[in-house]
Amino acid sequence: MKPKSTRIESIDILRGVIMVIMALDHVRSYFHYGSFFTNPTNLETTTPILFFTRFITHYCAPVFVFLAGTSAFLYGTKKSKPQLFKFLFTRGIWLIFLEVVVNNLIWTFDLTYSFLILQVIWTIGICMVCLSFLIYLPKQIILTIGILLVAGHNAMDGVVLEGQSLQSVIWYIFHQGKLFVLSPNSIIFIHYPLIPWIGLMALGYLFGTLYQKDFEVGLRKKWLFYLGVGTILLFFGLRGLNVYGDLVPWTHQETTSKTIISFFNVTKYPPSLLYLCITIGPSLLFLYTIETTKNEVTNFFLVFGRVPLFYYFLHVLVIHVFAIVGILIFGGEWKNMILDAQSFINQNLLIYGYSLLVVYAIWIGIILLLYPICKKYMNYKTNNKSKWWLSYL
Repeated sequence: MKPKSTRIESIDILRGVIMVIMALDHVRSYFHYGSFFTNPTNLETTTPILFFTRFITHYCAPVFVFLAGTSAFLYGTKKSKPQLFKFLFTRGIWLIFLEVVVNNLIWTFDLTYSFLILQVIWTIGICMVCLSFLIYLPKQIILTIGILLVAGHNAMDGVVLEGQSLQSVIWYIFHQGKLFVLSPNSIIFIHYPLIPWIGLMALGYLFGTLYQKDFEVGLRKKWLFYLGVGTILLFFGLRGLNVYGDLVPWTHQETTSKTIISFFNVTKYPPSLLYLCITIGPSLLFLYTIETTKNEVTNFFLVFGRVPLFYYFLHVLVIHVFAIVGILIFGGEWKNMILDAQSFINQNLLIYGYSLLVVYAIWIGIILLLYPICKKYMNYKTNNKSKWWLSYL
Protein backbone atom coordinates (compact mmCIF):
# COMPACT_ATOMS: atom_id res chain seq x y z
CA MET A 1 0.00 0.00 0.00
CA LYS A 2 1.35 3.39 -1.01
CA PRO A 3 2.08 5.54 2.04
CA LYS A 4 0.04 8.71 2.40
CA SER A 5 1.28 12.08 3.56
CA THR A 6 -0.48 15.27 4.57
CA ARG A 7 2.50 17.39 3.52
CA ILE A 8 2.14 20.03 0.81
CA GLU A 9 3.59 18.53 -2.34
CA SER A 10 4.51 21.72 -4.20
CA ILE A 11 6.70 22.88 -1.31
CA ASP A 12 8.39 19.49 -1.05
CA ILE A 13 8.94 19.38 -4.81
CA LEU A 14 10.67 22.78 -4.73
CA ARG A 15 12.76 21.66 -1.77
CA GLY A 16 13.64 18.46 -3.65
CA VAL A 17 14.76 20.38 -6.73
CA ILE A 18 16.93 22.54 -4.48
CA MET A 19 18.45 19.50 -2.78
CA VAL A 20 19.37 17.95 -6.12
CA ILE A 21 20.93 21.21 -7.34
CA MET A 22 22.80 21.49 -4.04
CA ALA A 23 24.59 18.25 -4.79
CA LEU A 24 25.96 19.81 -7.99
CA ASP A 25 27.67 22.54 -6.00
CA HIS A 26 29.11 20.08 -3.52
CA VAL A 27 30.34 17.73 -6.25
CA ARG A 28 31.98 20.74 -7.91
CA SER A 29 33.61 21.64 -4.61
CA TYR A 30 35.21 18.20 -4.28
CA PHE A 31 35.95 17.37 -7.92
CA HIS A 32 36.41 20.46 -10.11
CA TYR A 33 39.93 21.53 -10.93
CA GLY A 34 41.22 24.08 -8.43
CA SER A 35 37.87 24.36 -6.65
CA PHE A 36 39.36 24.33 -3.15
CA PHE A 37 41.31 27.55 -3.72
CA THR A 38 39.53 29.41 -6.54
CA ASN A 39 36.29 31.35 -6.76
CA PRO A 40 33.96 30.26 -9.61
CA THR A 41 32.44 33.76 -9.70
CA ASN A 42 35.77 35.57 -10.12
CA LEU A 43 35.41 37.60 -13.33
CA GLU A 44 39.11 37.25 -14.10
CA THR A 45 39.15 33.45 -14.09
CA THR A 46 35.60 32.13 -14.54
CA THR A 47 33.84 31.01 -17.70
CA PRO A 48 30.12 31.33 -18.54
CA ILE A 49 29.46 27.62 -17.89
CA LEU A 50 31.42 27.64 -14.63
CA PHE A 51 29.65 30.79 -13.46
CA PHE A 52 26.24 29.33 -14.37
CA THR A 53 27.12 26.12 -12.51
CA ARG A 54 27.78 28.18 -9.41
CA PHE A 55 24.94 30.64 -9.96
CA ILE A 56 22.21 27.99 -10.24
CA THR A 57 23.29 26.56 -6.91
CA HIS A 58 22.84 30.00 -5.32
CA TYR A 59 19.18 29.05 -5.01
CA CYS A 60 19.86 26.31 -2.50
CA ALA A 61 20.60 28.04 0.80
CA PRO A 62 18.02 30.86 0.61
CA VAL A 63 15.18 28.59 -0.53
CA PHE A 64 16.10 26.03 2.11
CA VAL A 65 16.10 28.67 4.88
CA PHE A 66 12.91 30.32 3.57
CA LEU A 67 11.03 27.02 3.37
CA ALA A 68 12.28 26.03 6.83
CA GLY A 69 10.35 29.03 8.11
CA THR A 70 7.30 28.00 6.07
CA SER A 71 7.45 24.46 7.44
CA ALA A 72 7.66 25.88 10.96
CA PHE A 73 4.45 27.84 10.38
CA LEU A 74 2.62 24.81 8.98
CA TYR A 75 3.83 22.67 11.88
CA GLY A 76 2.53 25.33 14.24
CA THR A 77 -0.98 25.17 12.77
CA LYS A 78 -1.34 21.77 14.41
CA LYS A 79 0.34 22.71 17.69
CA SER A 80 0.07 25.27 20.44
CA LYS A 81 2.53 28.16 20.61
CA PRO A 82 4.49 26.56 23.49
CA GLN A 83 4.71 23.29 21.53
CA LEU A 84 5.98 25.13 18.45
CA PHE A 85 8.46 27.06 20.59
CA LYS A 86 9.80 23.83 22.07
CA PHE A 87 10.10 22.19 18.66
CA LEU A 88 11.90 25.13 17.04
CA PHE A 89 14.21 25.74 19.99
CA THR A 90 15.22 22.10 20.47
CA ARG A 91 15.52 21.44 16.73
CA GLY A 92 17.66 24.56 16.39
CA ILE A 93 20.03 23.40 19.14
CA TRP A 94 20.09 19.95 17.55
CA LEU A 95 21.06 21.41 14.15
CA ILE A 96 23.84 23.48 15.71
CA PHE A 97 25.17 20.29 17.32
CA LEU A 98 24.93 18.39 14.02
CA GLU A 99 26.80 21.15 12.20
CA VAL A 100 29.68 21.28 14.62
CA VAL A 101 30.04 17.57 15.39
CA VAL A 102 28.66 15.64 12.40
CA ASN A 103 28.72 17.94 9.39
CA ASN A 104 32.26 19.12 9.97
CA LEU A 105 33.40 15.53 10.28
CA ILE A 106 31.86 14.33 7.03
CA TRP A 107 32.97 17.42 5.12
CA THR A 108 36.59 17.12 6.29
CA PHE A 109 37.08 13.54 7.62
CA ASP A 110 39.33 15.25 10.17
CA LEU A 111 38.94 13.56 13.54
CA THR A 112 40.83 16.40 15.24
CA TYR A 113 38.33 19.05 14.05
CA SER A 114 41.21 21.37 13.22
CA PHE A 115 39.21 23.06 10.45
CA LEU A 116 35.82 24.08 11.85
CA ILE A 117 33.36 25.46 9.28
CA LEU A 118 30.07 27.03 10.34
CA GLN A 119 27.81 26.59 7.32
CA VAL A 120 24.13 26.44 6.40
CA ILE A 121 23.03 23.80 8.95
CA TRP A 122 24.46 25.91 11.77
CA THR A 123 22.72 28.96 10.30
CA ILE A 124 19.35 27.23 10.09
CA GLY A 125 19.78 26.09 13.70
CA ILE A 126 20.47 29.62 14.94
CA CYS A 127 17.58 30.99 12.87
CA MET A 128 15.20 28.40 14.34
CA VAL A 129 16.20 29.36 17.86
CA CYS A 130 15.53 33.02 17.00
CA LEU A 131 12.24 32.14 15.31
CA SER A 132 11.13 30.22 18.39
CA PHE A 133 10.94 33.60 20.18
CA LEU A 134 9.65 35.61 17.21
CA ILE A 135 6.50 33.46 16.91
CA TYR A 136 5.08 35.12 20.01
CA LEU A 137 5.06 38.51 18.27
CA PRO A 138 2.18 39.82 16.11
CA LYS A 139 2.59 38.95 12.44
CA GLN A 140 2.95 42.61 11.47
CA ILE A 141 5.96 42.96 13.75
CA ILE A 142 7.50 39.72 12.45
CA LEU A 143 7.03 41.07 8.92
CA THR A 144 8.69 44.37 9.84
CA ILE A 145 11.63 42.60 11.46
CA GLY A 146 12.03 40.26 8.47
CA ILE A 147 12.01 43.10 5.94
CA LEU A 148 14.41 45.22 7.98
CA LEU A 149 16.92 42.39 8.36
CA VAL A 150 16.74 41.28 4.72
CA ALA A 151 16.52 44.69 3.05
CA GLY A 152 18.37 46.82 5.56
CA HIS A 153 21.51 44.87 6.39
CA ASN A 154 23.34 46.09 3.27
CA ALA A 155 23.33 49.57 4.78
CA MET A 156 25.99 48.19 7.15
CA ASP A 157 28.28 46.82 4.41
CA GLY A 158 30.74 49.63 5.03
CA VAL A 159 31.35 48.48 8.61
CA VAL A 160 34.40 46.21 8.42
CA LEU A 161 36.10 45.05 11.60
CA GLU A 162 39.41 43.28 12.13
CA GLY A 163 41.04 41.39 14.96
CA GLN A 164 39.65 38.93 17.46
CA SER A 165 38.05 41.16 20.05
CA LEU A 166 34.62 40.17 21.37
CA GLN A 167 33.03 43.02 19.42
CA SER A 168 34.72 41.89 16.20
CA VAL A 169 33.76 38.23 16.66
CA ILE A 170 30.13 39.15 17.25
CA TRP A 171 30.19 41.26 14.09
CA TYR A 172 31.73 38.40 12.09
CA ILE A 173 28.99 36.06 13.29
CA PHE A 174 26.12 38.40 12.47
CA HIS A 175 27.22 40.27 9.35
CA GLN A 176 30.78 40.16 8.09
CA GLY A 177 31.96 36.55 8.17
CA LYS A 178 35.58 35.61 8.81
CA LEU A 179 38.18 32.90 8.47
CA PHE A 180 40.34 32.64 11.59
CA VAL A 181 43.74 30.96 11.42
CA LEU A 182 44.19 30.55 15.15
CA SER A 183 47.26 28.33 14.79
CA PRO A 184 48.82 25.96 12.22
CA ASN A 185 46.41 23.33 13.52
CA SER A 186 43.29 25.38 14.15
CA ILE A 187 41.06 27.22 11.66
CA ILE A 188 37.53 28.48 12.21
CA PHE A 189 35.49 29.70 9.25
CA ILE A 190 32.31 31.69 9.94
CA HIS A 191 30.81 31.19 6.49
CA TYR A 192 27.18 32.30 6.89
CA PRO A 193 26.73 35.61 8.76
CA LEU A 194 23.34 35.51 10.43
CA ILE A 195 21.41 38.79 10.15
CA PRO A 196 19.77 38.39 6.71
CA TRP A 197 19.18 34.65 7.22
CA ILE A 198 17.20 35.31 10.40
CA GLY A 199 15.07 37.81 8.50
CA LEU A 200 14.58 35.41 5.59
CA MET A 201 13.34 32.60 7.86
CA ALA A 202 10.96 35.03 9.53
CA LEU A 203 9.54 35.97 6.12
CA GLY A 204 9.30 32.29 5.22
CA TYR A 205 7.34 31.72 8.41
CA LEU A 206 4.78 34.35 7.38
CA PHE A 207 4.72 32.92 3.86
CA GLY A 208 3.25 29.79 5.40
CA THR A 209 -0.07 31.62 5.84
CA LEU A 210 -0.65 31.14 2.10
CA TYR A 211 -0.73 27.37 2.64
CA GLN A 212 -3.22 27.16 5.48
CA LYS A 213 -5.99 24.66 4.82
CA ASP A 214 -8.69 27.30 4.41
CA PHE A 215 -6.64 29.50 2.06
CA GLU A 216 -8.21 29.56 -1.41
CA VAL A 217 -5.96 28.07 -4.11
CA GLY A 218 -6.69 30.73 -6.72
CA LEU A 219 -5.86 33.52 -4.30
CA ARG A 220 -2.64 31.75 -3.27
CA LYS A 221 -1.57 31.49 -6.91
CA LYS A 222 -2.18 35.22 -7.37
CA TRP A 223 -0.01 35.97 -4.35
CA LEU A 224 2.73 33.64 -5.60
CA PHE A 225 2.68 35.25 -9.04
CA TYR A 226 2.70 38.86 -7.88
CA LEU A 227 5.24 38.28 -5.12
CA GLY A 228 7.50 36.36 -7.50
CA VAL A 229 7.31 38.89 -10.33
CA GLY A 230 7.58 41.82 -7.92
CA THR A 231 10.70 40.41 -6.28
CA ILE A 232 12.37 39.81 -9.66
CA LEU A 233 11.49 43.34 -10.83
CA LEU A 234 12.95 44.70 -7.60
CA PHE A 235 16.17 42.86 -8.39
CA PHE A 236 16.48 44.26 -11.91
CA GLY A 237 15.48 47.75 -10.80
CA LEU A 238 17.95 48.00 -7.93
CA ARG A 239 20.72 46.18 -9.78
CA GLY A 240 20.27 48.41 -12.80
CA LEU A 241 20.52 51.54 -10.66
CA ASN A 242 23.64 50.10 -9.00
CA VAL A 243 23.17 52.20 -5.86
CA TYR A 244 22.05 49.76 -3.15
CA GLY A 245 21.40 46.14 -2.37
CA ASP A 246 24.75 44.45 -2.92
CA LEU A 247 28.28 44.76 -1.61
CA VAL A 248 29.80 44.71 -5.12
CA PRO A 249 28.31 46.89 -7.92
CA TRP A 250 28.25 45.49 -11.45
CA THR A 251 30.44 47.04 -14.12
CA HIS A 252 30.71 47.04 -17.90
CA GLN A 253 33.31 44.52 -19.05
CA GLU A 254 35.27 43.98 -22.26
CA THR A 255 32.79 41.33 -23.45
CA THR A 256 29.01 41.04 -23.28
CA SER A 257 29.18 37.68 -21.49
CA LYS A 258 31.43 39.11 -18.78
CA THR A 259 29.15 42.11 -18.36
CA ILE A 260 26.19 39.76 -17.88
CA ILE A 261 28.21 37.75 -15.37
CA SER A 262 29.10 40.96 -13.53
CA PHE A 263 25.43 41.96 -13.43
CA PHE A 264 24.31 38.65 -11.93
CA ASN A 265 27.34 38.20 -9.71
CA VAL A 266 25.60 39.05 -6.45
CA THR A 267 26.97 38.50 -2.97
CA LYS A 268 26.13 35.38 -0.98
CA TYR A 269 28.29 35.88 2.13
CA PRO A 270 26.35 37.53 3.68
CA PRO A 271 23.41 37.20 1.27
CA SER A 272 22.67 40.63 -0.17
CA LEU A 273 19.16 41.95 -0.75
CA LEU A 274 19.69 41.46 -4.49
CA TYR A 275 20.97 37.91 -4.00
CA LEU A 276 17.82 37.05 -2.07
CA CYS A 277 15.57 38.77 -4.63
CA ILE A 278 16.96 36.84 -7.60
CA THR A 279 16.78 33.51 -5.76
CA ILE A 280 13.49 33.78 -3.87
CA GLY A 281 11.58 35.52 -6.68
CA PRO A 282 11.96 32.74 -9.28
CA SER A 283 11.32 30.15 -6.56
CA LEU A 284 7.93 31.71 -5.84
CA LEU A 285 7.12 31.54 -9.55
CA PHE A 286 8.17 27.88 -9.49
CA LEU A 287 5.65 27.27 -6.71
CA TYR A 288 3.04 29.12 -8.77
CA THR A 289 3.74 26.88 -11.76
CA ILE A 290 3.98 23.60 -9.87
CA GLU A 291 0.86 24.11 -7.71
CA THR A 292 -1.24 21.41 -9.39
CA THR A 293 1.43 19.56 -11.40
CA LYS A 294 2.01 15.90 -10.62
CA ASN A 295 3.96 13.46 -12.78
CA GLU A 296 6.97 11.15 -12.66
CA VAL A 297 9.40 14.07 -12.66
CA THR A 298 7.73 15.82 -9.71
CA ASN A 299 7.50 12.48 -7.89
CA PHE A 300 11.25 12.07 -8.33
CA PHE A 301 12.05 15.43 -6.73
CA LEU A 302 9.39 14.91 -4.07
CA VAL A 303 11.43 12.09 -2.56
CA PHE A 304 14.43 14.31 -1.85
CA GLY A 305 12.22 17.13 -0.64
CA ARG A 306 10.65 14.99 2.07
CA VAL A 307 13.90 13.79 3.63
CA PRO A 308 16.10 16.91 3.34
CA LEU A 309 18.25 16.51 6.46
CA PHE A 310 18.83 12.80 5.91
CA TYR A 311 19.70 13.47 2.27
CA TYR A 312 21.99 16.39 3.13
CA PHE A 313 24.30 14.42 5.38
CA LEU A 314 24.17 11.32 3.20
CA HIS A 315 25.06 13.13 -0.03
CA VAL A 316 28.01 14.97 1.52
CA LEU A 317 29.34 11.71 2.95
CA VAL A 318 28.98 9.89 -0.38
CA ILE A 319 30.57 12.75 -2.34
CA HIS A 320 33.56 12.86 0.01
CA VAL A 321 34.03 9.08 -0.16
CA PHE A 322 33.86 9.18 -3.96
CA ALA A 323 36.44 11.97 -3.96
CA ILE A 324 38.84 9.75 -2.02
CA VAL A 325 38.19 6.85 -4.42
CA GLY A 326 38.78 9.15 -7.37
CA ILE A 327 42.07 10.49 -6.08
CA LEU A 328 43.28 6.92 -5.44
CA ILE A 329 42.31 5.77 -8.94
CA PHE A 330 44.30 8.55 -10.56
CA GLY A 331 47.38 8.06 -8.44
CA GLY A 332 46.99 10.86 -5.95
CA GLU A 333 47.51 10.86 -2.20
CA TRP A 334 44.28 9.96 -0.41
CA LYS A 335 45.39 11.73 2.76
CA ASN A 336 45.06 15.01 0.90
CA MET A 337 41.29 14.47 1.06
CA ILE A 338 41.45 14.69 4.84
CA LEU A 339 40.63 18.38 4.87
CA ASP A 340 42.35 19.49 8.05
CA ALA A 341 43.89 22.86 8.80
CA GLN A 342 47.28 21.86 7.41
CA SER A 343 45.84 20.73 4.08
CA PHE A 344 44.45 24.21 3.51
CA ILE A 345 47.42 26.11 4.86
CA ASN A 346 49.75 24.03 2.64
CA GLN A 347 47.28 24.09 -0.29
CA ASN A 348 47.66 20.35 -0.87
CA LEU A 349 44.83 20.29 -3.42
CA LEU A 350 45.85 23.40 -5.36
CA ILE A 351 46.28 21.56 -8.68
CA TYR A 352 43.83 18.72 -8.02
CA GLY A 353 40.58 18.27 -9.92
CA TYR A 354 38.70 17.31 -13.06
CA SER A 355 36.75 19.03 -15.82
CA LEU A 356 33.19 20.31 -15.44
CA LEU A 357 32.02 17.46 -17.69
CA VAL A 358 33.29 14.98 -15.11
CA VAL A 359 31.66 17.02 -12.35
CA TYR A 360 28.24 16.85 -14.04
CA ALA A 361 28.59 13.12 -14.72
CA ILE A 362 29.47 12.37 -11.08
CA TRP A 363 26.61 14.59 -9.90
CA ILE A 364 24.04 12.69 -11.96
CA GLY A 365 25.46 9.35 -10.82
CA ILE A 366 25.30 10.30 -7.14
CA ILE A 367 21.70 11.54 -7.42
CA LEU A 368 20.63 8.27 -9.07
CA LEU A 369 22.49 6.30 -6.41
CA LEU A 370 20.85 8.15 -3.52
CA TYR A 371 17.31 8.16 -4.91
CA PRO A 372 16.26 4.61 -3.83
CA ILE A 373 17.84 5.08 -0.40
CA CYS A 374 16.00 8.35 0.17
CA LYS A 375 12.75 6.89 -1.15
CA LYS A 376 12.97 4.01 1.28
CA TYR A 377 13.59 6.37 4.17
CA MET A 378 10.74 8.65 3.02
CA ASN A 379 8.33 5.72 3.11
CA TYR A 380 9.60 4.70 6.53
CA LYS A 381 9.00 8.21 7.90
CA THR A 382 5.51 8.35 6.38
CA ASN A 383 4.57 4.99 7.91
CA ASN A 384 5.99 5.82 11.33
CA LYS A 385 4.63 9.26 12.14
CA SER A 386 4.22 8.33 15.78
CA LYS A 387 8.00 8.19 16.24
CA TRP A 388 8.73 11.76 17.33
CA TRP A 389 12.47 11.49 16.81
CA LEU A 390 12.00 11.13 13.05
CA SER A 391 11.08 14.83 12.88
CA TYR A 392 14.68 15.58 13.89
CA LEU A 393 16.13 13.51 11.04
